[in-house]
Amino acid sequence: MTNALPKPHTLAFVSDAIYPYNKGGKETRLYEITTRLAQKGYDVHIYCMQWWKGKADRVENGVQLHSICPLIPLYDGPRRSIKQGIIFGLACFKLLWANFDVVDVDHMPFFPLYSMRIVCWLKGKPMNATWHEVWGMTYWREYLGGIKGTIAGWIEAISVKLPDTIYAVSHFTAKRLKNDLNYQGKMLVIPNGVDLEKIQTAQKSPQSSDVIYAGRLLKHKNVDVLIAAIGLTSQQQPKIRALIVGDGPEKKALKALVKKLKLEKNITFLPFEADIQNLYGLMKASKVFVLPSSREGFGLTVIEANACGLPVITVNEPANAAQELVRGGNGVVTELKNNKIHEAIQKVLKKSDNTLQFKFSDYDWSKVTKEFEEIFKSKNIEMT
Repeated sequence: MTNALPKPHTLAFVSDAIYPYNKGGKETRLYEITTRLAQKGYDVHIYCMQWWKGKADRVENGVQLHSICPLIPLYDGPRRSIKQGIIFGLACFKLLWANFDVVDVDHMPFFPLYSMRIVCWLKGKPMNATWHEVWGMTYWREYLGGIKGTIAGWIEAISVKLPDTIYAVSHFTAKRLKNDLNYQGKMLVIPNGVDLEKIQTAQKSPQSSDVIYAGRLLKHKNVDVLIAAIGLTSQQQPKIRALIVGDGPEKKALKALVKKLKLEKNITFLPFEADIQNLYGLMKASKVFVLPSSREGFGLTVIEANACGLPVITVNEPANAAQELVRGGNGVVTELKNNKIHEAIQKVLKKSDNTLQFKFSDYDWSKVTKEFEEIFKSKNIEMT
């Protein structure tokens, strides 16, 4: 007797933001997995905000996109918009009239988990959730203040009890779900990945640099600390070149900091590349990738940079999962201080041989998608 189930005909994914309209780790993960599942013959649907012009429904790369609410800014100033999360969460009730066999809900911004739990109960369907990172009560209080932060912390703590199964993007996140949020339900660790073929075929950019950062320009990414570190490095290496690739609410303040420190000749800002291979080309034309983020659920850019041949510098902050991807032979983990990041940059740039030791095949999107697909084929999902 076998536990195998028929391949589900219709897979639904719920995420407010999608690639390539918004570029980040969670959007990249959703794009890479859903397009590959569509290629395997699954009927794949994503329910999101309307990031495009025209009709509410469209097909991209074999995946059917459905807008369930208008496009609302994800951020209200430097912080995530509560209004956007609530409106998108309420819009998820529209899935009461959607046809699907299995649904996967992105855990951020939490509100869709509540509405989709009700939808799935009424429809008699399983609800799974992809969990990227854990914030915890302490961080929420720092982020929103006392009362608001406490409420948000409780919302997060209750949210983990809603899915039938959680897919954690890293063992780091899985550990925090258990230890910080006391999650005791079904959970699988399915990591993020990279498109090794795209990286291997990407052409080295003519725009070279010594240091590169790529990611959203948010407060917790601590790009200001990186800029200060470049300032220290420039005192010894006046011609050092750094690229900051990305967009976000901190961009204006970061540009002002560069001007204040008189680093305009050393630091160049670039927007996110429409073609990801152009970003890989910029990485290949650099010498070290720096990710000073204090909060990462995985750290996808670490894998991408390593696959492009770059050692990575990241920080040993308690909520930074990226540090677990740096294991000595592929980069440096240091303190979140400008002088310590400066010292790490100097150390890497002075090293004549930065040959990386990393098993990239473990993080290939094709392998990740296969792991995801296996979930649909078994009744028994083991706990992590």
